Amino acid sequence: MNAYSIGLRILVVLIFSFLLVILPIKTDTTQAVNTHAPIEDFTAYLNERIPDLMKDYDIPGVNIALVQKGETTWTKAYGYADLEEGKVMTTDTFCRVESISKSVTAWGVMKLVEQGKIELDKPVRDYIKNWDFPKSEFKNEKVTVRQLLSHTAGMPLGNIFERYSPKEEIASLEESLTKEAILIQEPGLSFSYSNTGFNLLELLIEEVTDRDFAEYMEEEVLIPLGMYRSSFTWSEGFEPEVPVGYGLKGNPIPVYIYSEKASGGLFATVEDIATFITAGMTNFHDNDTNHEVLTSQSINTLYTPMVKEIGIYGLVFDSYGFGHYLETLSNGKQAVSHGGQGGGWMTHFHAVPETGDGIVILTNSQRSWPFIAYILSDWASWSGITSVGMGQIILGKKVLWILIGLILLIILWQTWRLGQGLIYSRRRFTPLWKEFRLLRLVQSSLSIVLLLVLLWSISQDYLFITSVFPIASSWLGFSSFALAMGLLLLALFPYNKIR
Repeated sequence: MNAYSIGLRILVVLIFSFLLVILPIKTDTTQAVNTHAPIEDFTAYLNERIPDLMKDYDIPGVNIALVQKGETTWTKAYGYADLEEGKVMTTDTFCRVESISKSVTAWGVMKLVEQGKIELDKPVRDYIKNWDFPKSEFKNEKVTVRQLLSHTAGMPLGNIFERYSPKEEIASLEESLTKEAILIQEPGLSFSYSNTGFNLLELLIEEVTDRDFAEYMEEEVLIPLGMYRSSFTWSEGFEPEVPVGYGLKGNPIPVYIYSEKASGGLFATVEDIATFITAGMTNFHDNDTNHEVLTSQSINTLYTPMVKEIGIYGLVFDSYGFGHYLETLSNGKQAVSHGGQGGGWMTHFHAVPETGDGIVILTNSQRSWPFIAYILSDWASWSGITSVGMGQIILGKKVLWILIGLILLIILWQTWRLGQGLIYSRRRFTPLWKEFRLLRLVQSSLSIVLLLVLLWSISQDYLFITSVFPIASSWLGFSSFALAMGLLLLALFPYNKIR
């Protein structure tokens, strides 16, 4: 048997070893309970499934709630609110719900619409008298309430990294908006997800009602809905206290607040968020005339598609309404949902108002997107929905692992070629060798580009791919670095017959 055959067999063994040992197939092989099985069977399944997924993705704490026929039927807490202190997560723990706040804020805005105090298509400038838009190349007088609620006002995302300790002095809402509310595109042109836009709605509420936003939301929305353990204002009196968050690398992130509240400042228990989504299930209200916040018509407006082209979010949702993502399920029903992400936190709710089914997932980890996708898929299967758009994250993870596998196979092939050439003196360190100059130029150029991309990625405070795929993205970075070095070595050690 010659050296070529031996090397080829070694390569095949390495390939199969990678496929069997490295690929994360464990979380994909667990089978959920049968559709419409008793809730006791599904929760028993979750009690096994959730701790396993938490371990796989290094998630400290999880709070979860299930809703059936418009009522909360089960809540459960898993893991820890603070790893260092050993504090456990409980279902009555106040959690940061991050951008789920937008869905709640939308209710507050629609209440003012119902009362005739604001109009959806009237310019926001008509309601805000004590603050002026910062200058931009676009016309801010075109910005309407409808656009702000549907992320079509042309507002920027906003500074997601500006966080404050609850005890330090923070910038005012007006100061924050003066820095950030600078239009980046023509109002009404297209969807552009914006924290800033919802924070402008916060100012609008304060101007129209002459009340503090948090006070207005508590008295007009939270308390009437029965969300007694929710607040847009952080308090030292929260008991249990707000958990520590944990970042993409598992680093602890102490409790923080934003200078704005409407886009991501709500603190709430998992039970209260479950209560919130049941409020939107109008088919299950005994007497809608007694509903203290919004009429069925206004709630349906929240769930009406306002924009269908929603960029990257279109991979998992069909459209956006007012403060809610919308999708048409396999059974023809409409699902409404929203997630949230902040420093050390990831949250999500999914609800089907027509059937009264819903789920709330709150985690104090920024590594939770695949976890949330798995639990949502399990819930959807159990509920008879078959699948939800967020399940695409699982598919995306599989595709990413296939890509990583292909890259590693290329690396193994490169290594084998380089090793064979060095052993038989067919490759030497001759970077200026005239032969195959174009090929080596391409190899070295690709290597440099890959290394520059990796250096840029490392320097970023946040990367979307790392957030969605916390484990696979690390392997992608490692394999890309190895590929870059392999290409560079092939360019520096070209194939030649010098003896």
